[in-house]
Amino acid sequence: MSHRLNWGILGTGNIANTFARGLANSQTGTLVAVGSRNHESANTFGERWGATHSYGSYEAVLADEQVQAVYIATPHPMHAEWAIKAAEAGKHILCEKPITLNHAQAMAVIEAAHRHNVFLMEAFMYRCHPQTERLRSLLQEGIIGQIRLVQATFSFNSGFNPEGRLYSNSMGGGGILDVGCYCVSMARLVAGIANGKDFEEPIEVTAVGQVGETNVDEYTSASLRFPGGVIAQLFTGIRVSGENIVRIFGSEGDITIPAPWLPTRGQTRLLLHKSDTTEEIIVDSDADLYGNEADTVAAYLEQRQAPAMSWADTLGNMQTLDRWRKAIGVVYEAERPEDKTLTVSQRPLSVTPNAPMKYGRLPGVEKPVSRLVMGVDNQTEWAHTSVMLDDYFERGGNCFDTAFIYGGGACERMLGQWVKNRGLREQVVLLGKGAHTPYCTPEWLVKQLEISLDRLQTDYLDIYMLHRDNPEIPVGEFMSVLNEQKQAGRMRAFGASNWSIERVQEANRWAEERGLQGFVAVSNNFSLARMVNPVWNGCIAASDPASRAWLTETGMALMPWSSQARGFFTGRAKPEDHSDEELVRSWYSDDNFQRLERVNQLAARRGVLPINIALAYVLCQPFPTFPLIGPRALSETRTSFQALSVDLSPEELCWLNLED
Repeated sequence: MSHRLNWGILGTGNIANTFARGLANSQTGTLVAVGSRNHESANTFGERWGATHSYGSYEAVLADEQVQAVYIATPHPMHAEWAIKAAEAGKHILCEKPITLNHAQAMAVIEAAHRHNVFLMEAFMYRCHPQTERLRSLLQEGIIGQIRLVQATFSFNSGFNPEGRLYSNSMGGGGILDVGCYCVSMARLVAGIANGKDFEEPIEVTAVGQVGETNVDEYTSASLRFPGGVIAQLFTGIRVSGENIVRIFGSEGDITIPAPWLPTRGQTRLLLHKSDTTEEIIVDSDADLYGNEADTVAAYLEQRQAPAMSWADTLGNMQTLDRWRKAIGVVYEAERPEDKTLTVSQRPLSVTPNAPMKYGRLPGVEKPVSRLVMGVDNQTEWAHTSVMLDDYFERGGNCFDTAFIYGGGACERMLGQWVKNRGLREQVVLLGKGAHTPYCTPEWLVKQLEISLDRLQTDYLDIYMLHRDNPEIPVGEFMSVLNEQKQAGRMRAFGASNWSIERVQEANRWAEERGLQGFVAVSNNFSLARMVNPVWNGCIAASDPASRAWLTETGMALMPWSSQARGFFTGRAKPEDHSDEELVRSWYSDDNFQRLERVNQLAARRGVLPINIALAYVLCQPFPTFPLIGPRALSETRTSFQALSVDLSPEELCWLNLED
């Protein structure tokens, strides 16, 4: 059932006028408010389109209680900020494409919509039109056989204007984001149909292009390769006119869409070529293109997202656009870390009130340590790093795990830049690691520590850990140099990663006999799933009964990696599915699948996700644990944090681990 919706529009540019015209022809929408940074512009727009209220700010539209949904028509770089603020204001959101500048910002917008339970859709109006639905149906019926090639173009010659939005790097200019996003969305849609899905992600993205003097893409072509043998050829630009059509080739014919992006009201046509014949397929639609888009929002309001452009579809589209830009070297000013002190919502970073995090203590570390530790092992670019770490900090997280070898140093540099930009050094706990094999010696420990401190832009680490052990070196040599570095102020405490319990005991005895500091924490693997084979050479687990008994007896803190067994409890692991060789090699065993079954049973009873139970197993041990998590997406961070609210009894711990 469709809802009647009162709309507000943020922005008064060309696309805002186009949407307002469509809204006037919709079945469900009424324009009640418009906002602009210029009150005069808002008044002119409001008078033209009959808005009840015209405001000289976007905030005023969001504060208007009559407004139920907003259309965000600002320039690209402002989309994320105002979409997040609209979600916080409880407004349903239709955001002009591209939804944000990049995939990372899109994650932040979607998380805001999820958190505040509002509708959100990226405004690809052609996806809502009957022509696209007819195309989907024809392809699903196999009208051209097996789909093999998609050709899509959307390009125009705007004339070079270095001062204009389209040519401005700071405004997210260039063809890829402005209109190339349409081509990508069509290719992914068609490839999805070919593979029996709603959409499909490319395996490979290659591209060539002309990047002009203003550092935006002026024209560019991309080649995409998808699963199932589907390939796509895409062309977009702002400085050359294109044919602006779509052709789809299959094993038994091809379809041409003469007006894929702006299908007109009334009749549109698809051209089907088979053998030597051409057939016109007429699609009738009385709906206004943009009015129909507004009606789509109303129709799917309760579901909070529409199948025409779901959240997952938007994220995949943005990720492909990122890859296209990367292939030709286009980076926006907003994606560079220099002087970026604010979050995506353009506000200072702070912990959200009533954040769910729990904290513990480590000897020698004065700050409380968050029970979930953010692994910084994959953040090598500012856009992704800042969004992921901001979100973790807002949720109450304050401990970050990194290492000298991660990303060839890029991960340490990104973490250090983030801490500096946000001004957080005394509010966060930095856990660094070094002296990884084959450089596991006291000499290399000192060399790498100095480099790490420089990368991290700090003069000390809260916790330092040896990343590996070297049994050929007596423990005393390691303990001596660690104590020297601690006394020099370069670390507050230290521990060991992937050291055997026996070597840790030996090292701490040696230190105690000489009145020196010993290890305060161990970072070995620990999870409900037994590590069948080491994930990497030199990895050591502490999940066995003897290690658990020692940890319980001594109260030694454990900061375990792969605490969720690298996705074993996410639904990826099935006895018959051997597609992920590493998952199979490290975690597949009869006893682990028995544990998985029990996790699923308890999760169903508790009404939580299986991974919440698996992570709660680590958190609820009788010794202090600070599990490391390695989310690649904000949704993974969110679902990991849900484990903090799951309490497991000693009996449940034993039952899950097959010890009943």
